[in-house]
Amino acid sequence: MSGGWWCDGVRWPGEAPELGWSRGGDRRVSVLAYGAGIGFRALGERHCVGARGNVCPLGAVVPGRSTGGRCAECARLDRAHSVAADTMADDPRTYRVYLAWFGPGMVKVGITGEERGAARLREQGAVVFSWLGRGPLMAARRTEEVLRAALGVPDRISYARKRAVRGRLPGAEERAVEVAELYGRAVLLEGGGPESLERLPLDVVDQAELFGIDRAPAPVRSVRELVDGGVVAGRLVAAAGPDLHLAVDGVGVVVLDTRLITGWDLAAVPAEAGSDVRVPLIDIGGAGVQGGLF
Repeated sequence: MSGGWWCDGVRWPGEAPELGWSRGGDRRVSVLAYGAGIGFRALGERHCVGARGNVCPLGAVVPGRSTGGRCAECARLDRAHSVAADTMADDPRTYRVYLAWFGPGMVKVGITGEERGAARLREQGAVVFSWLGRGPLMAARRTEEVLRAALGVPDRISYARKRAVRGRLPGAEERAVEVAELYGRAVLLEGGGPESLERLPLDVVDQAELFGIDRAPAPVRSVRELVDGGVVAGRLVAAAGPDLHLAVDGVGVVVLDTRLITGWDLAAVPAEAGSDVRVPLIDIGGAGVQGGLF
């Protein structure tokens, strides 16, 4: 898609990933399908995507390696209105606390609005998850903090770490064990958490099949950044969170973090396109920067 349309990255409103597009106040989506070809060329400069659905008033240029895709001012405004900023104490909505698993030894705790269902878990690329409780925002936030302190689990895990293990995960039964064990430890905490938080039963959900990572080859490299004129193209074999796993002839499976393509004007190219050497790659696990994509 081109003609002034900018990519907003991957969204997971349902069980299929979608690429969001914006042009001023207009919005569109492209539903992605495994096995389909994806290809585009970045044009010009990368610009700030704005904040809270508003265009950046400065039209600022942002670095190619920024996963936020926003200038400093828009990033500040976006953060100030997020749940994570703890500025919405009077939010009347119901929230859920979850435990999410991304790989061996990588479990995190988090909260999400109940009306969003499991969209937040898909957006983060959680391979396995279970709900823990539901209730008002501040009760959910206190529970999250208690679990982090008492059980030693983080509230975030970097995407680099997630990618490093995504291609060599254990089987489904083993994947579920760590979440189930942590759930059991959480409910045994003294007091059982804030009284206003309703405990939810253990229900382990495995999303490996939904993401396609249970049948796709392991990724070997990831795109480090886009540049003017740089091409990214291949066949979509899996997706998890913001990451698209593209099978590229002669290279293998390459991960494209779609947060890196926000703010670029993109022109479509055939999925088989291949003569560009301007898009740098990095080995999964950070072993080093490689040459171009093709």
